[in-house]
Amino acid sequence: MLDESLLDAPEALARADLHDLLRGAAEAGARVRTAVRHATESGLTELKPDGRPRAVLIAGPGTAATGVADLIGTLAGTACPVVRLAPTGVAPAAGALRWALPGWTGPVDLLLIVTPDGSEPGLTLLAEQAYRRGCTVVAVAPPRSPLAESVEGSHGLTVPMAASPVAYEAAQREPFTQEDLSREAPATAPGTLWALLTPLLVLLDRTGLIAAPVDTLQKVADRLDSVAERCGPAIATYSNPAKTLAAELSETLPLIWSEGQSAGMAGRRFAAALAELAGHAALAAELPEALAAHTTLLAGGPVGGGDGDDFFRDRVEEPASLRARVVLLREHPADAGGLTAAPTARELVHSHDTALSELEPADGGDLERLAELIAITDFAAVYLALASGDRS
Repeated sequence: MLDESLLDAPEALARADLHDLLRGAAEAGARVRTAVRHATESGLTELKPDGRPRAVLIAGPGTAATGVADLIGTLAGTACPVVRLAPTGVAPAAGALRWALPGWTGPVDLLLIVTPDGSEPGLTLLAEQAYRRGCTVVAVAPPRSPLAESVEGSHGLTVPMAASPVAYEAAQREPFTQEDLSREAPATAPGTLWALLTPLLVLLDRTGLIAAPVDTLQKVADRLDSVAERCGPAIATYSNPAKTLAAELSETLPLIWSEGQSAGMAGRRFAAALAELAGHAALAAELPEALAAHTTLLAGGPVGGGDGDDFFRDRVEEPASLRARVVLLREHPADAGGLTAAPTARELVHSHDTALSELEPADGGDLERLAELIAITDFAAVYLALASGDRS
């Protein structure tokens, strides 16, 4: 059950937010600016590559690394294959994960390693394996971490991960401990994605794979700041798109439909954030395929309800039923024109008496619009987590 009164009680939200998730969402713009500065200081903006890599390989633990790979693959399009190296192992713990390079990996490929931890032995072994094959390695990891030292020792390039302002201030105190720069929990925490992603966007812009110059990234940071102002805890629910969306998704099965490649990535991340942060199941699909994939769900009535034909069932003990609610994420505003399945989607949803929520970003570049969708849905996932009592 969602405690809607908590949404409009900023002090109560702050007490419930044990991991500073709201602060992390609000600091996303600051993390982008810090990451750009780290990339510049590491020399990425001055690189003059000989050409594009044959393939880009991305490795790292958790949902944040998956999001980085998904977004880079989306932005790169057909310019270059982007392959996420999925880990193997007996548990998701840092010491139990292992990664392996494909057999075809060689000197013309680029390995990107992203981690908010940096203590994973499997990533260190992966970097060493890449070095033996002559593959270029670039890592984004906490400074002074075992991975950072290993990559630098094998002639790779490490960019310090942009810590949150709170963690950075703690790290300036003596004695310094590695934990000071790794206080990000859980991996889907807002801000972590941008801290890991931004230096790689700077790098791939220099290679010509992705158009992400520094001035564009500054606009992304400004858009993230703008969303934080609109979606902050002090803004009332009726004028706060993230709080409104969180309240609408309570006691529903969200069907996250997206139109456009960037919106598709935002939809998949939103589903992952709802599961990891709020413990709330959701399904993501892209239009127009979503219309066929989820039609049966729309027509099936409540999910998890009791047997409607059993008149004598115990309704007191009966679990609450969930009804599907469609969340439509669009890459471009409705008046942008072009071929769109959105009208058909709305017609299908309304024909099944299903509720519909829509999010469309304001005008701007591709990265700015994507950043807005990610930021609003990140805030919504956090509000749903806090107001539903899942505060661990």
